[in-house]
Amino acid sequence: MKIKFLGAAREVTGSKHLIITKHGTRILLDCGMFQGKGLETDSMNRHLGFNPGEIDFLILTHAHIDHTGLIPYIYRLGFRGTVVCTSATRDLCAIMLADCGKIQEQDTKWFNKKRLKQGKEPVESIYTKADAEQCLELFIGIPYNKPFKLNGQGTVTFTNTGHLLGSGVANFIFDEGDRKITLAYTGDVGRLTNRILKSPVPFPQADYIITESTYGDRLHETTLVSEEKLLEVIKHTCVEKKGKVIIPSFSVGRTQEVIYSLNNFFNEGKLPKINIYVDSPLSVNATNIFRLHKECFNELMVEKMDTDPDPFGFDRLFFVTNVEESKKLNFSKEPCVIISASGMMEAGRVKHHLANNIAFEQNTILAVGYCAPSTLGARILRGEDRVSIFGTEYMVKADVEKLDSYSGHADYQELLHFLDCQNKSENKMVFVVHGEYKAQQFFQTKLKEAGFKNVVIPELGEEFEI
Repeated sequence: MKIKFLGAAREVTGSKHLIITKHGTRILLDCGMFQGKGLETDSMNRHLGFNPGEIDFLILTHAHIDHTGLIPYIYRLGFRGTVVCTSATRDLCAIMLADCGKIQEQDTKWFNKKRLKQGKEPVESIYTKADAEQCLELFIGIPYNKPFKLNGQGTVTFTNTGHLLGSGVANFIFDEGDRKITLAYTGDVGRLTNRILKSPVPFPQADYIITESTYGDRLHETTLVSEEKLLEVIKHTCVEKKGKVIIPSFSVGRTQEVIYSLNNFFNEGKLPKINIYVDSPLSVNATNIFRLHKECFNELMVEKMDTDPDPFGFDRLFFVTNVEESKKLNFSKEPCVIISASGMMEAGRVKHHLANNIAFEQNTILAVGYCAPSTLGARILRGEDRVSIFGTEYMVKADVEKLDSYSGHADYQELLHFLDCQNKSENKMVFVVHGEYKAQQFFQTKLKEAGFKNVVIPELGEEFEI
């Protein structure tokens, strides 16, 4: 059996790993977009490294675009295999892929206007909203802990990782006749404790493990410290400075956690009397899907819903879907909090809010998640004095803050704790993916110190016989 690493190899985005079984079945683990590298990203996304028409199964660990965003593209190129994921992942993909397709169309339309002015031929979007809607016919949603058969050559079973609604380790048992091979692909792993979701659970013993390493060299602050800091930033900015707090946030996962914290502050009478705007149509739809999947919630969240039927809604919280309403926020002088996608500040409505607010000292940009090194978010967090937004340069005069505990990724101690369910003497190899190379090297050392023997950091395109 072979495994080839086609994305998220020594970098964070673009998760794609191809398994070819002894009998020739081709199984793709995730099919994510590369993000945050400008024009280079488009080229990387179009050159897959495999023939989509040959893929028999696509196994999805969760719905984030850096793990799912190229499914409509490979569908467009002839993929007609089966997409296997949890039911919550399927529901989230239905809205997230359509949203991504719409963004592809809009961005291409804007880009082609520039090309035509330069006398260049127009380009075609990588896929459309229609492609995203059509590929959903291939999806099968299954519960956690229920094996799904793979052409009689083995099974895949999902166990919860606590990273996102529906996220799971893909646990494989491959039957090659003369031997059985077990492989676990973690996808992304969540924090040991989560405000909303159940905690990650131990996964079955595996011969081979593919693990993420996003925060492979970092530790998070505690949840309590982050929530206190969130409230402090809001009070300082909106009450004392009469400004706006702009929170760039992933529409799915981080936004719901921030809303949940603000809902608690409101119920406790701690939240200042200001308006909170969630300016993202995708966030609205995602929040509704969260409401449908209570089976993913932790016990505290379930208990809270007995006294607060809607922990994702309260007076002074407004969901903005209309473009005109979004534009009004840019010209409004009222102190407020605006939560808007994307989390890495690379696309979506948040870029407009940044452009209109980043140059004013009374405002605060508050990051609540991971930003890949080449993204606008990373440049702002690094403390650059000037940044380009929509081709215009802006002075960064707003305060810039970051809250680590709202990250959906486990830090290196939490990852080690998660992987500690394994008998290290039985693990034949651990592949470290989905992380910056420096973080992966640090985490590789920590894994070896923890007792894992053969820890490898694959290069892009590298293939292994297992």
